Amino acid sequence: MIDRILVRAEGQGLFPITNQVAEVVSQAGRSEGLCNLFVQHTSASLLIQENADPSAREDLERWLNRLVPEGDALYRHTQEGPDDMPAHIKSALTASSLAIPILDGRLALGVWQGIFLWEHRRQSSARTILIHLGD
Repeated sequence: MIDRILVRAEGQGLFPITNQVAEVVSQAGRSEGLCNLFVQHTSASLLIQENADPSAREDLERWLNRLVPEGDALYRHTQEGPDDMPAHIKSALTASSLAIPILDGRLALGVWQGIFLWEHRRQSSARTILIHLGD
């Protein structure tokens, strides 16, 4: 089974999608299996991260922005603005897909784990995430 969710990202940052993914898993009625997620974009990524304290996500965002700054003279791909090439690099350094086990009909995430879309562009974007539930 393949489903999709649309996530509205209001600029750079980590946007929680755990509840949307869990709803797809719940509606599928599977007791066991694997939930595969794939973001269909080259300037956003997926992440499993701390879901309780937002400062962890803010620190990750600041750290990645320091690691991959805008305005580097090496960038040639700049037609879509100064955040375009850094967004592609950030996406290359992170993950475009995740695999999460399904146990007892639920995502087998740890207590402090949440699933996030990590938007790397400053502009608002609608991002599509494919969800494949398999064995």
